[in-house]
Amino acid sequence: MVTVLIVVGSFVLYLVAYHSYGRFLSRRVFMLDPDRVTPACAVDDGVDFVPSRRSLVFGHHFTSIAGTGPIVGPAIAVVWGWVPALVWVLVGSIFMGAVHDFGSLMISMRHRGRTIADLSGGIVNARVRILFMIVCIIGLWIVLAIFGLVIATIFKLYPSSVVPVFAQIPIAVGLGIWMRRGLPLVLGAVVAVGLMYATIWYGASHVPGEIFPSVMTQQLSVIGWWTLILMVYVFIASVLPVDVLLQPRDFINAWQLLVAMGLLVLGALIAHPPIVADAVRLAPEVSSTGSTAPPMMPFLFITVACGAVSGFHCLVSSGCSSRQLRTEGDAQYVGYGAMLTEGFLAVLVVIACVAGIGMAADDGHTHWMQYYRQWGGDAGLGAKLEPFVVGSANMMEAIGVNHGFAITLMGVFIASFAATTLDSATRLQRYLISELAAPRARSDGTQCAGCGYPRAGLDGSASCPECNGNEWIRKPGIIGRVRLLIANRYGATLIAVVSALAFALSDGFHIIREEEKAYISGQLLWHEDWRQFGAMIYEWRWDQAGLGGLKLWPIFGATNQLLAGLALLVVTVWLVKSERPAWVSAVPMVFMLVMTGYAVVLLARSFAAADNLFLLGMSVVMLVLEIWIIVEAGLLLLRKPKEQPPA
Repeated sequence: MVTVLIVVGSFVLYLVAYHSYGRFLSRRVFMLDPDRVTPACAVDDGVDFVPSRRSLVFGHHFTSIAGTGPIVGPAIAVVWGWVPALVWVLVGSIFMGAVHDFGSLMISMRHRGRTIADLSGGIVNARVRILFMIVCIIGLWIVLAIFGLVIATIFKLYPSSVVPVFAQIPIAVGLGIWMRRGLPLVLGAVVAVGLMYATIWYGASHVPGEIFPSVMTQQLSVIGWWTLILMVYVFIASVLPVDVLLQPRDFINAWQLLVAMGLLVLGALIAHPPIVADAVRLAPEVSSTGSTAPPMMPFLFITVACGAVSGFHCLVSSGCSSRQLRTEGDAQYVGYGAMLTEGFLAVLVVIACVAGIGMAADDGHTHWMQYYRQWGGDAGLGAKLEPFVVGSANMMEAIGVNHGFAITLMGVFIASFAATTLDSATRLQRYLISELAAPRARSDGTQCAGCGYPRAGLDGSASCPECNGNEWIRKPGIIGRVRLLIANRYGATLIAVVSALAFALSDGFHIIREEEKAYISGQLLWHEDWRQFGAMIYEWRWDQAGLGGLKLWPIFGATNQLLAGLALLVVTVWLVKSERPAWVSAVPMVFMLVMTGYAVVLLARSFAAADNLFLLGMSVVMLVLEIWIIVEAGLLLLRKPKEQPPA
């Protein structure tokens, strides 16, 4: 009965939080005004700024922020026990993650839909803007480079998911055409979701064999081919209008997720499986079993990101969703509500990994220990996902769902959300490159470039009464026009995709060891596979390329949570300057910055002990960026501002 109490109690808690704390944030902190013109309506370019119904924006936002994060993170974190993981998901999502997402969304909507990294230049200063953008671009670069590997691994683990995942693209395009013609959304959604589940049934009964023939894999690895195919796809998806493919695809994914969550809830309520995991396992106790688990403090808060608070969400909120809402009245539903829904998904993941996993075993705890005797944070993706997939399939089977169909459903669910993350990350990287490359000059005095507020005499030194301040506008010269070529959606997307592809394939570059040089140097003139650059001899192995993103993956978790802390810092500064209750973001900001800084220090020590100078250097860079931005914001708040206009 404990699982039933957890599921029902969590659902009720999230409902209460939405209608109490969420309403407080809407009315007293961010002061939503349904009559205010949103960026989607003000710009409405038919590509990125598209006024949309809140159900569509919710689907796009929810699936973009979810991805595989709320599955992988909690599935790993229960190694410390189910109680710490559950408490962090509940507390973090309500008081930190939802505030982070909601605040980022509102600031962007008040600044013409700009990303929070870009608008931090007006809220704090220009130096913080550059530093913030560096952190964002590095984080998204890692995501783009690694997700070819992630999706290829999912297809290898669950080959029955290949057909449904790719069939989702034409289904989504068809739904997009249906919506653009103004036809009934509910009918279109029912047909699209029905077709989606038909492809899942087909995939479960027609598992594809070898997808890439040997003649292709001899030239490039399977992961490399998937990465190349996915990069071509995300380039097209990123430059298309958002309501042609991404919005309807994410809407279908949202319904797919809600159905899966509903099945898991029914499985928990009907089967009420007992919890077979330990309540709390501190790192020393885990280590005594032969594990190398890091300490729970601070790594619990780095491991469970998307289920509680995640820096990636601030980019989705400020880069994508703020450009689609047609009224501020929908901001709480999307910004706060989507994070609570993701938190509930993380709760169900915890239940599947600590209760559902033992349903088909004679000794549930022994079966659970087979997965969690060792630390799984450095294991492969399959080992991280298996407890959730097996536990979920067991819970669904208890209510009559075929076990094979349930496995396929979970595989499609995970692969679809991984692809959604890749779609959104590419578009967000394009936004950041565009904002970074766009020529900028002082306002000409007719309007604020940040929010469009007309004000005679605004010379760039005064604060805008609408969005708090010192904004910049495009004013291209000769060099500026070249930068605009880079900043348009095709140029910026090309840079984002090509750089990520190069990084992903970079592991095909192998430097020859010193002891091999003498043997190889005599063959350099005739062996076409070897190359020489100065004194360095190297080999390019296409058949082993595709894992380049793993080089920076060990620091991605800390980078992502650092981004969350910095976004909360910008929200806090904005609230202080607007004379509104800033504690709602200041408390989670301090917590996240302290925990992230502590984690980066511990990671740096481990990299130094392992003589990994590359990751050690990247850790030091991240720590310096964090301290620098904190100091810049602190100095701004300590100075007495010349004026305090309402926002």
